[in-house]
Amino acid sequence: MILKICGITNQDDATAAVEAGATAVGFNFYPRSPRYIEPGCAGNIATAAGVRRIGVFVNEEPARVEQIARIAHLDVAQLHGNEQPVSYPANLAVWKAVRISGEVDLSPYENSPAEALLLDGPAAELYGGAGIAFDWRLAAGTGKRIVLAGGLDSSNVARAIELAHPWGVDACSRIESAPGKKDREKMNAFLQAAKAALQA
Repeated sequence: MILKICGITNQDDATAAVEAGATAVGFNFYPRSPRYIEPGCAGNIATAAGVRRIGVFVNEEPARVEQIARIAHLDVAQLHGNEQPVSYPANLAVWKAVRISGEVDLSPYENSPAEALLLDGPAAELYGGAGIAFDWRLAAGTGKRIVLAGGLDSSNVARAIELAHPWGVDACSRIESAPGKKDREKMNAFLQAAKAALQA
């Protein structure tokens, strides 16, 4: 299962996340995000072997996504805009983000080449780190690889895993002391709770 810490902006937080058990870290390349990081800075942040590096993008040109992926050493492009499969970046796994504000209709993604769908809560014009949850039962039984995001922390991740049986979970704003700055205690508690739920 994927245990992802998103909104990484510095080496200390990346190291702490990996040491606590994260299997993926996310870097936000949406310029309007308070967690935005320059591609070169992200590329200089080291992670352990086997930890997947995810880039968050919003309506970015495929060529630019591919360029940033090379600079930042990304494994996955997490696409939060109106991107269609024909414009997915080449030679890079894709997680397509879908905002959930009511009933879930994943039929448009039935034949999607995306590796996974990242289901996120409603967030208006915010992308990546709004901290709003949705009804996780809506994600169960979709037949797709699902990564749950939006409002997850140590208090609710076990329940989310129990209800949705996702492929991965993703935490950001609710484990921070400030946007882009992780609270070590909250981050560690989230990862430990997620791992415990998986072993239950």
